Amino acid sequence: MKLSKHKKNLTDFIETSFPDYTDKILLADGFDDAFIGVGENENGNPVAVYSIEKCLDILAEQFSDQDDPETDAIDYFEFNVRGSYVGEFTPMFIHTI
Repeated sequence: MKLSKHKKNLTDFIETSFPDYTDKILLADGFDDAFIGVGENENGNPVAVYSIEKCLDILAEQFSDQDDPETDAIDYFEFNVRGSYVGEFTPMFIHTI
């Protein structure tokens, strides 16, 4: 599978900056443009950090054929993205300006 240029930049950044965690830091599928960096969770593990606002923009675009794409994006994000726990390296989602 060929990685997009943006995805390759993300994986290169993680491999270079966090070589001991390359296989542990989890990226949220489909949200490459919302990636803003790597932070630490409450256990001190490095985790991918995403902008909630950018995630919602991405989802609203995907739901653009629905009657209320913004509400559908929020509902989907809250339940399927932010509400998902995939282990101790689960990505973090924060509000950004």
